[in-house]
Amino acid sequence: MLERPTRHYGVRLSTPADFAGWRRAARALRSAGIPPRDVTWSEPTGNGGELFDDLPPPPSAVADEAFSVPRDFIERAQAVICHRDPARFDLLYRLLWRLKDEPRLMENAADEDITRSARLEKAVRRDCHKMHAFVRFRQIACEDAERYAAWFEPDHYILDRVAPFFIRRFAGMRWSIFTPEGSIHWDGSVLSHGPVATRQEVPADDASEDLWRTYFASIFNPAQLKTKAMQTEMPKKYWRNLPEARLIPQLIEGAERSARRMIDSPPAAPSVRHQLVHEKIWADMAAKTKAPADVKGIARLHAEAEACTRCDLYKNATQTVFGEGPEGARVMFVGEQPGDQEDIAGKPFVGPAGQMLDAILDEAKVDRSGIYVTNAVKHFKFEPRGKRRIHAKPNSGEVQACRWWLAQELDAVKPELVVALGATAAQSLLGRPVAVTKERGRVLSREDGVKVFVTIHPSFLLRIPDPEQKALERQLFLDDMRKVAKLIAA
Repeated sequence: MLERPTRHYGVRLSTPADFAGWRRAARALRSAGIPPRDVTWSEPTGNGGELFDDLPPPPSAVADEAFSVPRDFIERAQAVICHRDPARFDLLYRLLWRLKDEPRLMENAADEDITRSARLEKAVRRDCHKMHAFVRFRQIACEDAERYAAWFEPDHYILDRVAPFFIRRFAGMRWSIFTPEGSIHWDGSVLSHGPVATRQEVPADDASEDLWRTYFASIFNPAQLKTKAMQTEMPKKYWRNLPEARLIPQLIEGAERSARRMIDSPPAAPSVRHQLVHEKIWADMAAKTKAPADVKGIARLHAEAEACTRCDLYKNATQTVFGEGPEGARVMFVGEQPGDQEDIAGKPFVGPAGQMLDAILDEAKVDRSGIYVTNAVKHFKFEPRGKRRIHAKPNSGEVQACRWWLAQELDAVKPELVVALGATAAQSLLGRPVAVTKERGRVLSREDGVKVFVTIHPSFLLRIPDPEQKALERQLFLDDMRKVAKLIAA
């Protein structure tokens, strides 16, 4: 028997990123039970839409009380619809169609449609990030008040998506942003839209840019230059819109010479006052090598470690930074070594990495006050750079010298679980090199039977420049801490 012919519908959106129009039409189509294969979507740009103008429009929406979509689908759809991929409308409607029968579809990272939509979303978010970073306003002639204009060439249809960012950041300034796709204009209170533009409508320079270039050149650090990484984050296509870009080639050319000059220059000597304070601290600590007989456990270890000279790190550190926490803690966290702020305060995990750890432990419902925290190495190892002290990784000899103190802490606290934050901590605890990427999230056993959970050090999160990657890695670390919470509760 012949199948009944199906009716085909056409939807032509008012703009390339018309989310409201797409949502309205998609809701009506889905409510009417019209499958994706029977719908043709088109843009107002002539990308094939004129071939389907004779197709009937979608029916009016009908009530469908049983169907709703998760918030993460709406958020993804709002981003994906800004992509230039001509198949994006069909992809989103296909996901919407499937969500009714597969309510957990958005959680299936292996699904082809989910993977593709995530890739498009990431590209749009990255394009927005680039526009936030690389738009440069230039003052233009205006009779009534100051006005500024910028030219930018986004990869996708993101103009409306980024407008709120520029309104918040430049709320008190009158500005316009021109692109090949259209323009937006802010008069201090109202945002308006304009037609497509050309680069010639924006001045090539203004009086403030010489000052900006001087500032950019003065903060350029040749020792930290990574040309490939810089061009990945700031591709050359954006250079022509940046006033500082004309300096980049000559700064790169002279970077190696400047870096060599900085390396050959001796570090600044510490002040006499700092040296005297340092000597007094260590003189006082030497007098405390023997703890009073009535001091036991962690308190005794802490007192004795104040005068530790088991390796040479004590010579430049301000003080020993010993572990801290309840002696009967069920879980112990072990990091690599104290940082600059820990070295000054004399307490572990009080600097930026410690604050990051506190925040994530709080989200994971792990009580920090019930945890014993310490480090594999008890003194701050650093390299002086002017007035700054830059973290330096302890070598295997320094880690081995401090394993004695860590063993004493484990014996005094007797934790049920030890969390190794990073490779150095894991190596110190397990007595062997540990690849964190391979053994992360696993519970390993020491020879004495103590369980060790391996994960990253929170300082790793602080070093990630890309916001999206940082958010992803933070979520993975939070997942690790939630696993620790379950292990503690078990």
